[in-house]
Amino acid sequence: MLGVIVIAPAEHAAMPALRTVLLMSTITALAACGGQDEPAPPDSTAVPPELPAPDPQAALGDCADEPGIRYVCGPVNAEDILRLGESQWLLVSGMNGQLSGLEQNGNLYLVNLADKSWRPFFPGGAPLLEHDTARFPDCPGPLDTSDFSAHGLALQALESGPWRYSLYMTSHSAREAVEIFEIDTLLEPTIRWIGCVPMPATSWTNSVAILPDGGFLATQFMDPTGPGMAGVIAGEITGHVFEWHPGGAVEVIAGTELSGPNGIAVSDDGRYVFVAAFGTHELVRFDLGASPPVKESATLTIAPDNVRWTSRGTLFTAGGVVTGQCAGPVCGQGWEVQEIVPYGLAATRVGGMGPDATLQGVSTALLVGAEIWVGTYGGDRIGILPFEDTRSASGD
Repeated sequence: MLGVIVIAPAEHAAMPALRTVLLMSTITALAACGGQDEPAPPDSTAVPPELPAPDPQAALGDCADEPGIRYVCGPVNAEDILRLGESQWLLVSGMNGQLSGLEQNGNLYLVNLADKSWRPFFPGGAPLLEHDTARFPDCPGPLDTSDFSAHGLALQALESGPWRYSLYMTSHSAREAVEIFEIDTLLEPTIRWIGCVPMPATSWTNSVAILPDGGFLATQFMDPTGPGMAGVIAGEITGHVFEWHPGGAVEVIAGTELSGPNGIAVSDDGRYVFVAAFGTHELVRFDLGASPPVKESATLTIAPDNVRWTSRGTLFTAGGVVTGQCAGPVCGQGWEVQEIVPYGLAATRVGGMGPDATLQGVSTALLVGAEIWVGTYGGDRIGILPFEDTRSASGD
């Protein structure tokens, strides 16, 4: 264990830059969920064949709240969630995939914290595609919005105004790339695509964290041209952390190899990188101040997916509960949200639901005030759990 406390950014995306982002899909078919009186999500494209989405048993059906959890129903495959600064808006990534037997094209969604309403944000009917070729000369051109999948998200406040943000998003479908947008929230939020950084064809890129110079760190979950998901299930090394800086090439950080690298978060000073190893159920901390990076890890009782900083200086991660009675990273025994102390990697359960809850396949957890917002890689709803400060209750 390191004798250094990592000072984390606040939970809000307007805080200084290095907050991140993370996703993945599991291979187990878990029950998903129902809808609400909102417009039907856009049409669709297929999920990557290595990562089949769950087959929902009650898709587009009942959206009643359940004991211990409330729902916002409608957003499809809401894999990752971030807050747009101190605003009332949550930004939600929607992966492509199947829902109720129908293929769904991906989306970015906006959810209003005040009234829990939601709406599609991108592509929408008239997406703004304005390629900044000076900043992103290696991007081959505008993304194909008809073959779109929004995965891991990262936000960074821009110096041009506290209401403006860079959005980095890992994406698959038509191309494997980190897609880059600018968002303006001064009035109603608006979004425009400005470029991309192509990722290697041997990567299924999962999560991304923005660096101060506009570069990023990102996780390779697996190699889709190799063993793919089977390697993750077996706990084999399947990926690593990428690094990219403007004007440079995408490079692998040697010494960061893991099984199913998923969510990623970075300390404000850029020294410590936290990665969820989905295949081995670990939260791993790399000290980039050493070469090769010094690695420390903690084994969790879940298969961790995305990783998020909180305003408490801790990390949240979420995923399916792991048991000794099943093969694979997720066992269909429900899911948990766990809070991680970054300097000791101690984990505490702060919420979760059993296998009978409609919402399953949970992939992310974001602390917003006294609520935990949870997303899923397969389903048509977002969950809201109450958050109780267990540290305060215990006197810590």
